[in-house]
Amino acid sequence: MKFYIIVFLLFCAGNLAAQNNIESILISIEKNNKELQASEQLTLSKKLEAATENTLPDPNVSYERKWGKPASIGKTGELSVSQSFDFPSVYVHKNQLYDLKSDLYDQQKQIIRQQVLLNAKTICLDLVSLFQQQKLLSLRLQNVQKLSALYQKRLSTGDANILETNKIELELYNIKTQMRLIETERNNKLKELQTLNGNLPIGEELTDYSPVDFPENFEIYSQEAIAADPELRSLENELKVARKNISLSKSLWFPKFEIGYIREMEPTDKYNGISFGISIPLFENRNKIKQAKALSGYTQMQIENTRLQSLSTLRQLYDQATNLKVSMQEYNKLLQSQKTLSLLNKALENGQLSMIEYFIEANQVYESMQNYLQLENQYQQIVSQMYRYKL
Repeated sequence: MKFYIIVFLLFCAGNLAAQNNIESILISIEKNNKELQASEQLTLSKKLEAATENTLPDPNVSYERKWGKPASIGKTGELSVSQSFDFPSVYVHKNQLYDLKSDLYDQQKQIIRQQVLLNAKTICLDLVSLFQQQKLLSLRLQNVQKLSALYQKRLSTGDANILETNKIELELYNIKTQMRLIETERNNKLKELQTLNGNLPIGEELTDYSPVDFPENFEIYSQEAIAADPELRSLENELKVARKNISLSKSLWFPKFEIGYIREMEPTDKYNGISFGISIPLFENRNKIKQAKALSGYTQMQIENTRLQSLSTLRQLYDQATNLKVSMQEYNKLLQSQKTLSLLNKALENGQLSMIEYFIEANQVYESMQNYLQLENQYQQIVSQMYRYKL
């Protein structure tokens, strides 16, 4: 089999039989990530805060003690216990509002979760690309090392000159420098992934991309993506909360009530009774309904704007992925039409190519392979953004 085809299959197509570890890494990060753990606690705190908004006010207990003058008239006392409460419909709306707010906080947590996992997946895809670049450079290094040994032997017999061996040594130096740079970048990516995983090492085993399904119909895909977009769903929940606040604000115009128990104690007599009061909301709720309606209108406009922006972003990502897919297919054909490295090595050994001609031809092959790796990484990154709603 042709040499470049083996390389192409190894480093570009990926090993479909190999187990893909990206999903297991994302599961681990979702479990160990400190930001997600903090988000979980914040969500719980917000829900508890919302629950406190639907409780009764604290009861009021008071006691009065009076001394008569002159002392002969005795002492009197009064004990009063009272409880105030809103109109019953207020508690119904507050309970419904709590359920809506709980859903909203869950969606806000989902947005943070998606951002963290997308960031982690981006790093995973970069690690796969860096691994494949390392393998390609290792292949180049092995090939140039063989040439170096061959030309050192030729130099000793007078069949090569020092310029040719220097050219090979320079190529060796360049390859080793690139390998060190990529190794440094890979280590940095692993540290980023480790931080996302709660400072637990992870990601060393990433070598291949997982197969991706590209949607053929943009309309069907975009409808599914928009329907599952956590940011839009969060805004829709905000709208429900805003509309429920309108109903609550209207209910607050009903009077508040207060009921209580009174016990009066005089020197010779004791009295038991009840108290009842009503609070008419003439000033406290002024403009609250207008404010709630304005917030509802604002949220509605936000939803429409976010929906348009999301559709535009999805369209751009879809077009970019389509173009990258075409470019990958073109590079596939290009690689099949180029000279193989084995033929180039043979021609160099037989004296059919000069060292300069060899490196020009070989670098074209390696450059095409490197470009393909970059295109594949870009394609994988964009498709992962397209399907971020599935994370």
